[in-house]
Amino acid sequence: MKKPNVLLVLLMIFAAAGVYSQVSNNDKHIKFKKGESSATVAGSVVRGEEKTYVLEANKNQKMTVTLFSTEDNAVFRIKDRSSRYYLDGAGEIDDARKWEGTLPSDGEYKIIIGGTRGNTEYTLQVFIE
Repeated sequence: MKKPNVLLVLLMIFAAAGVYSQVSNNDKHIKFKKGESSATVAGSVVRGEEKTYVLEANKNQKMTVTLFSTEDNAVFRIKDRSSRYYLDGAGEIDDARKWEGTLPSDGEYKIIIGGTRGNTEYTLQVFIE
């Protein structure tokens, strides 16, 4: 009898457990037009789900993120991908609708949008200088 490939078995176990659901190919990238320092995106989130936007920024740049929603029921979190921590004032318990501050590192930042109740439609504005 053949021995099962250990790596294949582990991959099957992790896939069944949903481990790979945290790595999303559905992240949307925010790109600034040449010469622009802001970008605006609009979307919607179904209750219990989240949308993630990713952008590149540099250490010590100033960033302002503002989220508008029709029923004032959308909030966001901002995660510094290099440190894997949320930015102060834009964490899991902050229910942020606006955040401004100086970025702590070079690299990618994730802006994760969710609803506080029900479905939500939103407009996200990001300014970097």
